[in-house]
Amino acid sequence: MHRDEATKRFHGDDALAELIDESQPVELPTPDTDTPMVSRSVRLPLETYERVRAAADARGIGVTTLMRQWIEAGLADLDDSATVSLADVRRALASLSRPTAA
Repeated sequence: MHRDEATKRFHGDDALAELIDESQPVELPTPDTDTPMVSRSVRLPLETYERVRAAADARGIGVTTLMRQWIEAGLADLDDSATVSLADVRRALASLSRPTAA
């Protein structure tokens, strides 16, 4: 079959439209944010990805959520509006209150 003929047959056939019309509505998941998001693909070495996944699992969040947090923190650091996790602040304060060995 020639390409033009196949295109005419595909577009001329109502089977796909009928299938769509007969299908049940699908409920889409509710986004976890009101902010529009853009999806990007990132290539990571397997070892790096597994470390990120382990860090996300330890925090009880998804890998992409953790990566987004890290990117946002890195960007905030560039413009001196850095955000710091409460856990990091507590660790820093706790280390200040301990006497150091001389």
